[in-house]
Amino acid sequence: MLFNGAMVRAILSGAKTQTRRAIKLPHHNPLGQWEACTSGGHGARDRKGNLVPEEVCIWHTRTGDTLVCPFGQPGDRLWGRETHAIFPTHGRHRADGERWGPWGGLPSTVSDDGKQIAYYREGFDRCDPGRWRPSIHMPRWACRLVLEITNVRVEQLQAISKADADAEGANAHVLPDIRLPRAHPRAGLPMIYGDSRQIFADLWDTAGGDWGSNPWVWVIEFKRVEVAGG
Repeated sequence: MLFNGAMVRAILSGAKTQTRRAIKLPHHNPLGQWEACTSGGHGARDRKGNLVPEEVCIWHTRTGDTLVCPFGQPGDRLWGRETHAIFPTHGRHRADGERWGPWGGLPSTVSDDGKQIAYYREGFDRCDPGRWRPSIHMPRWACRLVLEITNVRVEQLQAISKADADAEGANAHVLPDIRLPRAHPRAGLPMIYGDSRQIFADLWDTAGGDWGSNPWVWVIEFKRVEVAGG
C-alpha cells in the first residue's frame, strides 16, 4: 500500500489510523445501483463444505456483481511503501552489534532536506546508492510500516465524519505538505480550513482523486505493528 511522505509521518506519530482507497467499479449500470453489503458468514459454506468468513463488500443491485476489498479484511497485515533511498552498509553495524540485515534494518536519522529516512541493506552496492526512489519501487525488505487491519467498511467519500478525517491524519501538521493543483478551486487562496474534513478533501485531490465526484471507497482502519529490526 502506497503512502506519501505526509501520511507516513502521520502514521509514525500515531495520528493516522485510517486510509481510504477508491473502489474501481467495473461498470455503472443505470438499472441498478452499488450498495455496501457483506458476503459469507452466518454459517455459509463453499462447495467443499468449508465455512466462508464474512467479508465486507460492495454489490450491484441489478447485475449482482460483488467486489471484496482487495487490501484485505480484519486481521490481515499490510506493508507500507514510501519514498526511499538505498545505501550500501560496508560492514556497518547497528547499536546492538548486529549487522544491518536484508530486511528491516533501518537507521534512525532523517536527511537534512526533510525527505524520508534512507534505508540500508548489507551488500547492496550496485544500486546507484543515495538516489531517491518512488514508493512504488520500494522492496519488501525495506518496509518499516507494517499495519494490521482492524476494520473494513464501504462508504461514499463525502460521508467521512470529522472524527474520521482526524483519524486520516488530516490536521494542521500536514498543511505544509499540501500542494494544490492549479485547477483546484482553492488554488491561490489562503489556507484557511473550517475543519479536518476540508483538509482531507484537499489532500484527496492533491493525491490525484476527485472529491467532487464522491466515489465509493474502501475505508480501512488499522493499527501499527512493531516488527523486529524496524
